[in-house]
Amino acid sequence: MTSDDTRVTPDNHAAFEEIAALIDRSRKRIFRSVNRELIDLYWEIGRYISEKIKSEGWGKSVVADFSDYVLTRFTGIQGFSASNIWRMRQFYEIYCNNEKLAPLVREISWAQNLIVMSRAKSDEAREFYLLLSSKNNYSKRELERQIDSALFERTMISNEQNKLFIERSPGLTALRDSYVLEFLDIPEHHKEKELRKAIITNLRDFILEFGRDFTLVGEEYQIQVGNKDFRVDLLLYNRELSCLVAIELKVTDFKPEHLGQLEFYLEALDRNVRKPNENPSVGLILCAGKDDEVVEYALSRSMSPALIAEYQTRLPQKALLENKLRELRELAEAEGLTDDEDDGGTRI
Repeated sequence: MTSDDTRVTPDNHAAFEEIAALIDRSRKRIFRSVNRELIDLYWEIGRYISEKIKSEGWGKSVVADFSDYVLTRFTGIQGFSASNIWRMRQFYEIYCNNEKLAPLVREISWAQNLIVMSRAKSDEAREFYLLLSSKNNYSKRELERQIDSALFERTMISNEQNKLFIERSPGLTALRDSYVLEFLDIPEHHKEKELRKAIITNLRDFILEFGRDFTLVGEEYQIQVGNKDFRVDLLLYNRELSCLVAIELKVTDFKPEHLGQLEFYLEALDRNVRKPNENPSVGLILCAGKDDEVVEYALSRSMSPALIAEYQTRLPQKALLENKLRELRELAEAEGLTDDEDDGGTRI
């Protein structure tokens, strides 16, 4: 006689989790496979339309007729409006001669491709957002937010300005020198406690701004040195770099003495908190403003892996960032420090 006992034991629950993981991995593989087939289809249609425009002078009326034909022939089919077919042609023409980017477009959805294609204005920016979207599995809303916040420009500016410090401490590659926290919805004049609490309340968006590889370890994380207790404003962990990330919040402009405090925390974390298999801790001072020359002086003799960043509570003006990035690159080129002399990779 068989038992009808359906209780979930701890052993059964673990087995169920393993099976669920198998299902989840399979669903992701199926989605990626279907998505690649769809992108390949749009690519081939775009190629065909592009060639017909050149060889036979196809125009909007012919494409509109083709759209009507497809919609009549395949009942209920979606994605074949005349405007979307024109986008397929544009999609093909943008990437057809780019061996580096063409494979990347197959790793994200068509909706995401349309966002990158229409809003990223250079191959370098497109590569950045294509890689970022694929790596982090962004939703459409998340990708739009990253472009709205000029993440590409901010990251490239940070890489240029902090090149020497990043080369000295590779763990800093996960950090930037500016962050946009428009989602916090805090008053213009606020206290450090208000800033910290707002970050915790909006932790999901905060992690999106910092990067999906970051996780929160603790708020006002307590460390003991001697007989005294100290508190790190925010302690994160970066999974890709396998290191703790200490963040000190300052609602004023950066001051050199702030760095000494952070360096003390990093030493305490490495001695008392860091696990043997983890890399040395890195630090970030997130302040309301900073003078780049003061920052450069402060960091030049510091051997601690730390960066100084400023935060904004409003979306930045992309044109200003584009001009700043261009000026930095022109200066680097004049000094013989162009990207051709480094590894040539795109840091995201």
